[in-house]
Amino acid sequence: MSTHSLRQYFCLDDIRLNAYTSTVAGKLAQEIKQTRPFALLEEEVVLNILRTAEIIGQKTQEFLKSCQLSHTQYNVLRILRGAARDGRTCSELSDRLITRDPDVTRLTDRLVARGLVERERSEQDRRVVITRITPQGLELLGSLDEPVANFLRETIGRLPKEEQLALVDYLEQVRELFTQP
Repeated sequence: MSTHSLRQYFCLDDIRLNAYTSTVAGKLAQEIKQTRPFALLEEEVVLNILRTAEIIGQKTQEFLKSCQLSHTQYNVLRILRGAARDGRTCSELSDRLITRDPDVTRLTDRLVARGLVERERSEQDRRVVITRITPQGLELLGSLDEPVANFLRETIGRLPKEEQLALVDYLEQVRELFTQP
């Protein structure tokens, strides 16, 4: 093989390559059928986080499908259960959601239509609408508590506790890096 064809074969003529990309072939590249190495380790890290979040979201959605709930609706119900009779406004719900939803009002409309939450105007300020979980919402959420706990134990629970704690720490550090000014 000529030097030129060796370079082409090993992508050595690509200036983006460095010691990292030429020696490490991660699982992500295989999963997404990437034909060239990642340009940066940092790129591979971020893409791994995004890919992992997508897979977790898909599996969670599949799990909640039997209850006709999206993972965001499930999150709203959990927030409202924690709020008890105080309830939450749409803006408070929006601030507390794990994944952002641009239209929390429409999301809660669907939960109202199913009888899982209710809304009422605040007595102190009629412009404010408070959303609360209904007994039916509490019942549905309660029926999911154990199956969700089992789902989590059967998936992420297979990692040793020390690794779970380390992962929590690393992910918190990553969020800080992306939210610092």
